[in-house]
Formats: sequence, structure tokens, C-alpha cells
Amino acid sequence: MAGAASALFLLDIKGRVLVWRDYRGDVSAVQAERFFTKFIEKEGDQSQDPVVYDNGVSYMFIQHNNVYLMTASRQNCNAASHLLFLHRVVNVFKHYFEELEEESLRDNFVVVYELLDEMMDFGYPQYTEAKILSEFIKTDAYRMEVTQRPPMAVTNAVSWRSEGIRYKKNEVFLDVVESVNILVNSNGQIIRSDVVGALKMWTYLSGMPECKLGLNDRVLLEAQGRTTKGKAIDLDDIKFHQCVRLARFENDRTISFIPPDGSFDLMTYRLSTQVKPLIWVEAQVERHSKSRIEIMVKARSQFKERSTATNVEIELPVPSDATNPNVRTSMGSAAYAPENDALVWKIKSFPGGKVRYLKIIEKSGYQALPWVRYITMAGEYELRLV
Repeated sequence: MAGAASALFLLDIKGRVLVWRDYRGDVSAVQAERFFTKFIEKEGDQSQDPVVYDNGVSYMFIQHNNVYLMTASRQNCNAASHLLFLHRVVNVFKHYFEELEEESLRDNFVVVYELLDEMMDFGYPQYTEAKILSEFIKTDAYRMEVTQRPPMAVTNAVSWRSEGIRYKKNEVFLDVVESVNILVNSNGQIIRSDVVGALKMWTYLSGMPECKLGLNDRVLLEAQGRTTKGKAIDLDDIKFHQCVRLARFENDRTISFIPPDGSFDLMTYRLSTQVKPLIWVEAQVERHSKSRIEIMVKARSQFKERSTATNVEIELPVPSDATNPNVRTSMGSAAYAPENDALVWKIKSFPGGKVRYLKIIEKSGYQALPWVRYITMAGEYELRLV
């Protein structure tokens, strides 16, 4: 992280400090509380900027339930890294307390300070994996019953995975989940389209397995001198889990990593290429009189026959003064939703991209069973009638 945090604060909904941890001694709790109280009173219910510079100090904060989490720094810091760290703090606290709120903080002051001491050292993030922290910081650690020995993950380079993990059956599950976002104008032309995707993994592997994931990425195929016509994709805004070896990816576009145990998001990305709508919707509006309007809506699938879309919902806006609309459908069911000023057409089953490979290598030579599934979800899908 470029630029260390001077201190970390946990504040209530009114901006009063509940817990704070001083790391560098150049920002006081009184100073931070005075600034933040004035700031939230000034902003009120308006959207708040998560990064604010005031009197030589940069404040970065997020809100979770009735608690604000904030870091302060006098250095030229990477604000995005600080905000990411605060989200990691939320995840760790939720792991320990089920839910993060003012009451759970007041009930667990001792554990909170222990976690903050381990998660950040002299203003630099250290360990943010809840599973690793829970191995040597117990919820009842304040009893001091047994001196806990730090797990090996704290002292080695793989801080997100413990040693000695063993499974009778070694398995890996990979879900490629993509959300399609499309905006179509009244002439049927696609104005904006993109795909936001994530590789979600569930790993149940023994030892310290080395996993490699290959993509049909245009940059990789062109570098290998292979044809990219109709097979390659352009990945944008790629973000990896910390377990991925970034240098290896920059070198040959191979995703190489030692995975955490359990579930995690390996990678997120965006495809900015032109997207063909999975379900094409057409609407014709005919006005018979000032008080009567007829709307004909047609929908057709544009994906392969072996695939099926489930739980499809098409929402059609209607005038706010509409009453008792008469609806007929050839499939599914439609109902008037007056609270949304819309008709909702629901179709439970609407009949009708790839990862290249996944390999698991472990020095002990055991066999693992990889399983890959591709899921496409609806994102923002809007068709303008005018």
C-alpha cells in the first residue's frame, strides 16, 4: 500500500469514536471525531464522498449498518487500498460476531483490539483472511486460558492458507458467473452493452496445491501466434484474489495460484465487446383513445437450443393512472404491479463462453476432480420505447 494509515477508527452513526487504534501517532481521536461529526452533519442524507481531505489529513471511510469504519493518513496514500482494507475488516468482524454493529463492538472490545493489532502493523495491512486469524485469535481469547501459537500461515508466504489441510476426496468447483448489461433504443439499436463476470471457486484440496487456469484470452492467443477469429475474448478491468501470481499472469497470461481453503472469488472482469441480447424484446404501442391503450410485447430467445433461461421477468411500464389492465399471454403469467406502475411478465422456463482448462498440481501426486459450470445472469437490461 502506497502511504500508510495513521490510525483506524470505528465510529457510531453520529460520528462519535467507539474504538480506535493509533498506528503512527500523528492523528488523534479527538481530531478525527471533531472532523467527522461536522462532516456528517453537513452532508446529512446526501451521498457522501468516501475520501475527504481536511487540514493535512486524508480520511477514508465506509458505512456498515450503524457503524462507520475510517482510516486517517497524513501521507500521500492509495485511497482505494485503504477502502478495500476497510471492507476486509468488515468481513473479519462479521466472521467473529455474526454481524457488525455498534452493540457487537461494545460487547467485544478485547477481541476487536486484538484483531486490529494483527490486521495492521504501523499503518500497513498484514493479515485480512478471517479463517487464518481465527486460528490464533479466538472469540474468548481474553480469558487467556492457553497461549496460542501462531499458525504457519502467519509466518510463511501463503498467508491465506494453512498447512496440514487434508480431505478424503479432493474436489474443485468453478462457477463462471456473468451478468449481461444492455441498453436498446426505440429503433432496436444497441446503445450500450457489456458483460461483468466473476470466477467463483470452491476448493477442497489437501496440502498446498498449485492450480493453473487458462483463458481463451485474445492477448494470450495472439502472443502464441494462434488465430483468434471467433475464439478469443478481450478482458478488461481484471481484478484478482491475492493468491494469484501477478507476475506469471503478466508474463504468459496463465492464472497460477495456491487457493484458499473453501469458497472465494478468484477473479472479476468486464467484457466491453458488443453483446447479443440473450432474449430480444419488442414492444408495439397503439393508442385507441385518451383512456385506452394497447401494448403488444413479443420476446424471443437468441441462445442455443440446448440452453434454457429460468425465472425470466419482463417489466413493462404503464401510465400511473392505469386501472384493471386486461392481460393475455401465450406462455408464463403476467400481473399488474401498481406499486411499480408496471406489468410484470414472468416465465419460469424460457427454452431456447468458455474457460479453457483447470489443472491442479500437488507434489504428493493425488488426483483431484475439477468441475466447471457456466452461469449467465441478467444485469441491467433496458429497452426504450421512445
